[in-house]
Amino acid sequence: MKPDPMNKKIIEFLEEHNPDSPCLVVDIDLVIEQYENLSRFLPLVEIFYAIKANPAKEILLSLLSLGSRFDAASIFEIRQCLAVGAQPCQLSFGNTIKKESAIAEAFQAGVSLFAVDCDAEVEKISRVAPGAAVFCRFLTSGAGADWPLSNKFGIAPDEVIDVLVKAKRIGLKPQGISFHVGSQQRKPKQWADAIAKAAQLFLKANKSGIKLELLNIGGGFPSRYKEGIPNLNEICEEITKALCLHFGSSVPRVIAEPGRYIAGDAGVIEAEVVLVSQKRHGGRRWIYVDIGKFGGLIETIGEAIRYKIETTRDGGATGPVVLAGPTCDEMDVLYDQSNYQLPLDLREGDKIRFLSAGAYTASYSSTGFNGFPPLREYYI
Repeated sequence: MKPDPMNKKIIEFLEEHNPDSPCLVVDIDLVIEQYENLSRFLPLVEIFYAIKANPAKEILLSLLSLGSRFDAASIFEIRQCLAVGAQPCQLSFGNTIKKESAIAEAFQAGVSLFAVDCDAEVEKISRVAPGAAVFCRFLTSGAGADWPLSNKFGIAPDEVIDVLVKAKRIGLKPQGISFHVGSQQRKPKQWADAIAKAAQLFLKANKSGIKLELLNIGGGFPSRYKEGIPNLNEICEEITKALCLHFGSSVPRVIAEPGRYIAGDAGVIEAEVVLVSQKRHGGRRWIYVDIGKFGGLIETIGEAIRYKIETTRDGGATGPVVLAGPTCDEMDVLYDQSNYQLPLDLREGDKIRFLSAGAYTASYSSTGFNGFPPLREYYI
């Protein structure tokens, strides 16, 4: 198997320890490197790691030691951060959908920054977190993203000011505006376009008597999967240029919520071939492995995220395959239409590795569908 240079440390761990599969192995040094790269290229931006990408204690502790802040999607993630020593002021409750009891607990613990995207959420926060700061999320198209986020969260830009005005009226602090250009975004201009819209909203808010101080540019920074992506520097230059162009000398406090970029490339999933089947209908070769959608590869839904794959048989002749998971669910097919080519001599028991799999895998892993245990995790 020819290792990717960025995963050399992981490959050596797998070959030395030969852990049971499937398993995820994450190189903490690479997590640190990714965080430091993003911090260097975005000097105007504070990094709030999106915990949901991978909430492992080892990652949280490493990032905390570097001065990272954290974007939490639930009260459970807030508890995790506080448990490893993060201060409440380092946390943002960034999910626009929160139980009132969760808001109350977070506020009582000292968290004071909350995301909203409707009047009802503003009212909820005002009841149990009086005086808290809120930022309102507006919709983007998600164009250019492999995993778009353009429907469930956020409101139309022309609704944002009304929500912020209401927040102020009922005793909250309308702090700012947020957006998300979609996960695994491959078009840097999407950030620039969204920043331009945000700047217009800052002006409108000011005319409504609200002085905003925060711009949250979300995540979307990509990992290195099967298709090419822009250089990080290219993305960050586009963001910095847009901030300076549209805000001039009055750039507000800017935060970003990277998750995939920080943890994704740092991880490798090693799995095992369970069955190779040459089916007569369609005449295609099916390869079944011991990890599927419910074991941590849920982002293969719609074949949206297409991982780079290596096997122990690489180097010889290859042919097209349908790649599927081990469960008895019909939807547990990873790749059917994405033209994956794997070695023709791949056999039961051979190893198969999914690269750049450190984000949105273990945190999505089922706790027991078909009796399969959650994905094993190693942090080195």
